[in-house]
Amino acid sequence: MKRIAGLAALIVGAGALSAPASAQILEEARLGVMQHNICVANCKNANKEDGPNVEAELVFTSPDVFRYILSPRPYIVGSLNTAGDTSFGGFGLLWNWDFAEGWSVEPSLGYVIHDGDLDSPYPQGDPRGPAYAADHVFFGSEDLFRTGLALNRDITDQWGVQLQYEHLSHGQILGNGRNQGIDNLGLRVYWRFGQ
Repeated sequence: MKRIAGLAALIVGAGALSAPASAQILEEARLGVMQHNICVANCKNANKEDGPNVEAELVFTSPDVFRYILSPRPYIVGSLNTAGDTSFGGFGLLWNWDFAEGWSVEPSLGYVIHDGDLDSPYPQGDPRGPAYAADHVFFGSEDLFRTGLALNRDITDQWGVQLQYEHLSHGQILGNGRNQGIDNLGLRVYWRFGQ
């Protein structure tokens, strides 16, 4: 929980520092609702946890040095689960490629920390364990990778909508192999600063 509070302070601080110079540093603000823990490929955990997540994201101008990796833009993100299940916050990089007038695709890669369960609080053999496991996703680690893919549609020069998919997991790199992960899907509205 201390790590979540620290990350939240970092996100708020970065936003506050960027606000006066939003035209130079802060490019976009995004807000939306994500369906939490949808079924994509492996659906055995998709019935666990509930509620939509309210998600906010700030996107910054790509630093010049990032031109060597196709000029991704840094972002910070926070996602609050409305049912009290897994919420998270983090940062990363996103790339944006136009493919038609007013349309673009946006892959992203980042790092988040979350407040969900790492493992069952009950020892193996405890009769309460299976019931708890039926309702909770066990991530195995507080540290997760966030990969995403979005389809963007500009409505005006300043406003647009985005269909966003995100996957949270650590690929069994951390957490002694425990890695149930989650997939979220939703719609977000974005607003561009300085347009």
